[in-house]
Formats: sequence, structure tokens, C-alpha cells
Amino acid sequence: MTKEIQDKTVPSIERRNFFSTMGKAGFTAAVVAGAAGALVSVEATAAVSKEEQERKKAAKYTMTIATAYILGASRSYPIMQLDFKENIQNLTNGQVYVKLAPGGQLGAGGALAQKVQQGTIQAAQHSLANFASFAPVVDLINVPYWCGENQKFINLVSSQAWKDEVDPKLAERGFKALWYVCIDPRVVAVRKGREGIVRTPDDLKGVKFRVPGSKILQQFYRLLGANPTPVAWGETPSAIKQGVADALDPSVEALNVFGFKDVLSSVSFIRSVPDAQVFSCNLEWFNSLPRDVQEGIERASEITSHQNLAKVPAARAFAMSELAKNGVEFYSPTEDELAQWVAKAGHQLPTWDKTKIELAGSLETFDKLLKAANTQGRYYVHDV
Repeated sequence: MTKEIQDKTVPSIERRNFFSTMGKAGFTAAVVAGAAGALVSVEATAAVSKEEQERKKAAKYTMTIATAYILGASRSYPIMQLDFKENIQNLTNGQVYVKLAPGGQLGAGGALAQKVQQGTIQAAQHSLANFASFAPVVDLINVPYWCGENQKFINLVSSQAWKDEVDPKLAERGFKALWYVCIDPRVVAVRKGREGIVRTPDDLKGVKFRVPGSKILQQFYRLLGANPTPVAWGETPSAIKQGVADALDPSVEALNVFGFKDVLSSVSFIRSVPDAQVFSCNLEWFNSLPRDVQEGIERASEITSHQNLAKVPAARAFAMSELAKNGVEFYSPTEDELAQWVAKAGHQLPTWDKTKIELAGSLETFDKLLKAANTQGRYYVHDV
């Protein structure tokens, strides 16, 4: 078979084997086979399918984990869902079979959080912003320049202070946080057609800046002199292309995985706010499990978190490489320039006191969390 014929035939073989496997062993077995590169071989596909069927049959419990991302997204956006599935199954000695629902097939964001709370599914990945409606204190991460850097964020969410202040509030709403996903800080990404790299807050003066619904982020960009422009996430690519908004702020990994690489001119790493996720679990379901199974899931969560942290620099490098191919320029502010960002909009400003009190309950509680963010914990993660 010539290479040209192979190139055209392999995808059709993979499609046939995917649908065949899905029909015989279910969607999860099909996506696991695809992730393992087994769909080009009938024998390999059959082996993966057989293993999945055996694991499912032997398990006492089925745990559906839903995400908004396709399995291959971890190359650029380290959600690690396939690793999480494998770790849970292994660390519970096969007592739990994990049924994956990737790629938004059961919804995304707040919709997934709601399904976890209702017990429709056992666990899901969503942003911390979606957690804020259940535990408002979580929204503090959007206050700029106190936990925006990866290391500070991980110090914070793995601290005793976070467990004391946040976990009980999540439990009241029926949630257990399994592990927090580190991606990278939010950036300033400028669209093509608007000249100049953003180096200091002065460069944002009057810029139409796409923001999500977060009032904190809207206030942040207002303090920087930009013109916050709320745009729904699904409408953001067209808004950037049409000039409705000139800039946006996801992590560089998110910019790549959501297809912004051909509409941007530059990305500046201002390290202000974490672009973070969490895997949440229905607490009632978790508490119904035997203690050894609970411990297995918790250990699997910890191991997957380690894998996520190790993956961050590689995912960032891949995302930057893909964006650079489309002419995107990257800039990291100097220490003096970064100090200007902090001075103009950082958490130390009195303007944030009201927000701190509303979300944390008191300035003293916020200071306790701030200290935790600045105290090196047991985990290390690479920063931008």
C-alpha cells in the first residue's frame, strides 16, 4: 500500500473500528482505544475493548466522569482525564470502573457542576469560577496578584487553610473537591489588526477587553484602564475576529485548544489570575463507598494532580509552538513592568477590601489564605 493510500485509508479504518467498538463495548472503550492508538488495528482494538469489558464487569461501582475536553486535549491543556480514569481503577484495585464522558457530551462548566450536585453523574471537571456559586470564597482567586502564579495557586489549594475555609462550604452544597487542575495564569492576548505588544497597563488604555461574567475580572481590567466587554465564551472567537473585542485573557493553553491561534497577534504573560479547573465529586455518592475505595479515589486524585503539575510546561510549550506557527508573538514583562501591573490593580489596593470581606468573610480570613499562597507546600510546579 502506498503512503498516499495509507493516509487516506487509516482515518476510515479508525472510524470503522471506533463505531464497531462503541457498538460492542461502549463509548468509553472506544475512546480509550483511540487514545491508545489502537483503532488502526483490529487486533489492538479488540484487546483494548476486551480489557475495558473485563474491568467494567469486575467492578463493584461505576463512576461517570464528565469533562468539556476531548481526550487529546491534554497535550495542550493538561486535564489528564484518561490518566485519572486509569489511576482510579488501579488504586481501587478494580472496584471502581470509570466511564468517561469527554468533549462536552454531557455539557460543560456550570451544567456539569449542577449534574454532580444532583447526583446525575458522580464527578466532573469544570472551572473554579463555576464552583464560586456553591462556595463564593473560591471566587477570591480572581482577585489579581495574590495567587495568579502557578506555585502560589497550588500552595493555596493544597493548604490546610483552604481545606478549613473551602471544603466545609463545598460539603454543605453536596460537593467534594477531588483535585485542582493547574493550567497556567491568564494572559493578555491581542487580536490581529491591533498593533503593539502589551507591556504595561498603559498599553491597555481604552482597549475593548473581552471578559466573562465575573465582576471581579471586570473590575480588574477597569482598574488597568481597559474597557471591559462581557462576551459569552461561545461568541468570543467571532467577537475577536470582528473587532467587537480587541483582547481576551485565557491561559495560552486555552487559547490554542479553543482555536484562537489564527486570530491573535501577541500574548503577554502578566501572571495576574490563575486559569484553573477542578474535578468535583458528588459527596453523598463518595460517602456511600467503603473506606478503602474512598482512600483509593483520594490517592488516585493525588497522583493525577502530580501528573498534571509535571505536564504543565510541556503543554505550555506545545501551545506556544502552535500559536507561533501562526505568527503570534510572546512577551514576558520585566520585573519593573510587572510591578506597574501590581501597583495599578493588585490585591493590596483598598478597592479590593469589600470583595475580600464579602467572599472570605473577613480580611483576617483572606490574610490567612494569602499566607498559605505564599508558603511553599509539598507540591512543585513550573511557572511561566
